Amino acid sequence: MSSQRKKDNSGSGTYDVSPSENSNYHPSTSNAPVYAEVLNSKAPNVSNDGEEAANNMLSVGAIKGLLGFTILLSACIVAFASRLFAVIRFESIIHEFDPWFNYRSTHQLVTTSFYDFLNWFDDRAWYPLGRIVGGTVYPGLMVTSGLLHTILHALHIPVHIRDICVFLAPLFSGLTAIAGFLLTRELWDTSAGLLAACCLAIVPGYISRSVAGSYDNEGIAIFALLFTYFLWIKAVKRGSVAWAAATALSYFYMVSAWGGYVFIINLIPLHVCVLLLMGRYSQRIYVAFCTFFILGTLLSMQIPFVGFQPVRTSEHMAAAGTFVLLQAYAFLKYIQNYLTKQEFRSLFFFGVTGAAGAVFLAVVVLTYAGYVAPWSGRFYSLYDTGYAKIHIPIIASVSEHQPTTWSSFFFELHILSCSFPAGLWFVINDINDERVFIILYAMSASYFAGVMVRLMLTLTPVVCILASICISKTLNEFLVDDTPKKEQDQEETEEVEEETDKRGRKLYDKAGKVRKIKQEPEKDSEGTGGNLRGFVVVAIMMMMMLFAVHCTWVTSNAYSSPSIVLASYNEDGTRVILDDFREAYYWLRQNTDEYARVMSWWDYGYQIAGMANRTTLVDNNTWNNSHIALVGKAMSSTEPKAYKIMQELDVDYVLVIFGGVIGFSGDDINKFLWMVRIAEGEHPQDIRETDYFTANGEFRVDKGGSPTLLNCLMYKMCYYRFGEVQLDFRTPSGYDRTRGVEIGNKDISFEHLEEAYTTANWLVRIYKVKDVSNKVKATKLTKALGKKVSKKTAKKRRGQIKNKPVIKKGVRKPKTIKRKAV
Repeated sequence: MSSQRKKDNSGSGTYDVSPSENSNYHPSTSNAPVYAEVLNSKAPNVSNDGEEAANNMLSVGAIKGLLGFTILLSACIVAFASRLFAVIRFESIIHEFDPWFNYRSTHQLVTTSFYDFLNWFDDRAWYPLGRIVGGTVYPGLMVTSGLLHTILHALHIPVHIRDICVFLAPLFSGLTAIAGFLLTRELWDTSAGLLAACCLAIVPGYISRSVAGSYDNEGIAIFALLFTYFLWIKAVKRGSVAWAAATALSYFYMVSAWGGYVFIINLIPLHVCVLLLMGRYSQRIYVAFCTFFILGTLLSMQIPFVGFQPVRTSEHMAAAGTFVLLQAYAFLKYIQNYLTKQEFRSLFFFGVTGAAGAVFLAVVVLTYAGYVAPWSGRFYSLYDTGYAKIHIPIIASVSEHQPTTWSSFFFELHILSCSFPAGLWFVINDINDERVFIILYAMSASYFAGVMVRLMLTLTPVVCILASICISKTLNEFLVDDTPKKEQDQEETEEVEEETDKRGRKLYDKAGKVRKIKQEPEKDSEGTGGNLRGFVVVAIMMMMMLFAVHCTWVTSNAYSSPSIVLASYNEDGTRVILDDFREAYYWLRQNTDEYARVMSWWDYGYQIAGMANRTTLVDNNTWNNSHIALVGKAMSSTEPKAYKIMQELDVDYVLVIFGGVIGFSGDDINKFLWMVRIAEGEHPQDIRETDYFTANGEFRVDKGGSPTLLNCLMYKMCYYRFGEVQLDFRTPSGYDRTRGVEIGNKDISFEHLEEAYTTANWLVRIYKVKDVSNKVKATKLTKALGKKVSKKTAKKRRGQIKNKPVIKKGVRKPKTIKRKAV
């Protein structure tokens, strides 16, 4: 009998709609009445059972949906609540350095308008250059906070913009958990998605940049990153223009929020290229990428700080090259039906190779011509870890730009770092188009996280996703009853017979049935033993509990202390708050002129401008390396040389951070060598790093230190009057607790500076720059008076004119009297 086949909706295969083999059987006419009677008698029961089964399925589905919603909502609440330790223990305050500039910019946006914000010229930064803020920032963070502020005030909820800035990152962490759930569900299943949301809610690798008060771009960027990836996966699976357009819109929000958008615009083209190489090209891929690339590029160019970078920088050329290559690939696929197999194979090879070569050659030529900018130094440092230290020391000086240690991986990810490779293996074993993307994401993020500590933030979401897939699959394997099928069928048959007997009316005249004795399964029986299943499940649950405990401890102790407020504990366990930073900034705000200019290292520029509201020379933007090098040269030089630089820059006050009293390791003495290296890069004739080391190559602040170091301005400002201080009876005067040595130069005096203010714990020290003296120095006056000059000297007469013409008096000839002749 011929079978009929029909294509399914996806077009990937066929399903059989022909009659089954048993359909050839027809009951005889003699048995037809009996057969019909049986059918009529059984039909009501079958329909009732079907309705009952459908109702059971609906109820089970409803319970599962409610349970999933409850778990996801709980994950969002935990994500928000676990980031509030800093607010509970200290107060609602902005943390770190960069968040203070973001808060200042947001306040400017809220008090003025968006147009004024884009044209805002900040004259309190980078004196005397200034900064155009609107064209040098990613405005997504400020606009998000401003929009929330506007909505809340429209609802008559008076919330200060500072509180919105403090709680924005915890709020978006809940949204990130939802985005992680959606992405994982598209890649695997709902169970893994819920587990991924729970892991993302508390994992330290993400909490480190999203605690309350950490008002930075990464707080909203990770949500935009995961949500963009989720929409991209939907676009790839559906081949829909609508989903691809939504991906472009989410990418636009990511571009407005963080410079890490480059990771997206390179990873998605890489996904498309790998799919082409794997022979997985389809119309869905073509529609999704073309729509995303065109709309995403146009939208990203609307950000003033980005401008024409998507078409003029090497970081974006991979996407453009993939777009061109995809057009060539689609054209070859189109003409495949008009060529023979051999012709198409030759044309395909040469066409794809030629297109790839043409794209590469075009990028090289445009780069050489200057139209396309080459790779920046920041991206070179991702491929060569030693590049920044040699060529761009200002990048290498940032602690979060250092390579990641193995202990940091475990500290940030804990048990997830162990289950992450297993999840990757499960995905590779069951590969499809969308899972190729998560594999590429995992491999690239692992590499970049190993190169730079800061990029651990991009690795954390994919680790949570793959670890959740691993744990979910393992639990599914060990929680499902895997008793052999024959035994299950036998037990079900006996249960049906018992149920039939119970429904019978007359059972007294029937012989009793002999029950079969159940035999215990043999040792080599199929399935996993109950003990092993229980052990695996308990072990996984214990590991997840330890993971939760670790995350809570790390969040509470490592990531919930604002950098501007320090806390220490006495021997009796009482806590002592060290508020020196805000004390110093408040003094500057109250006791200095409104337009006073403060020189400090660039780390503290944003805080000085944000809290003290005073003009700074350099700050954390680090866009002008030569200006930072000039400040570093002043700090590394002797006082007379530094005074000349400060006079050129119109400096009124100098601020330094000194941790020798309380043992604070992040002070300027420990950062001093980076000041020297950055200054040497711009002024190699005046500053040499080797001059600040001893003959044995040691950096010492005691008596054995280099004379150049012991007499530089930074050393003198940090240790001024410190030689007179004895911290306790066990150490001599001038003992530095941070370095653990007695300082080498205790006799420090200033000629051009004077101490203006020192905080209670000596953490912040402020010096005032003296004005130029109107009197002639005694040494010069002595030299001038030492020369004995006669008072009669014409050159010393007052009012004497130089090069005065000399008048020569002529000699009058005697008159001769002519006598007349008689």
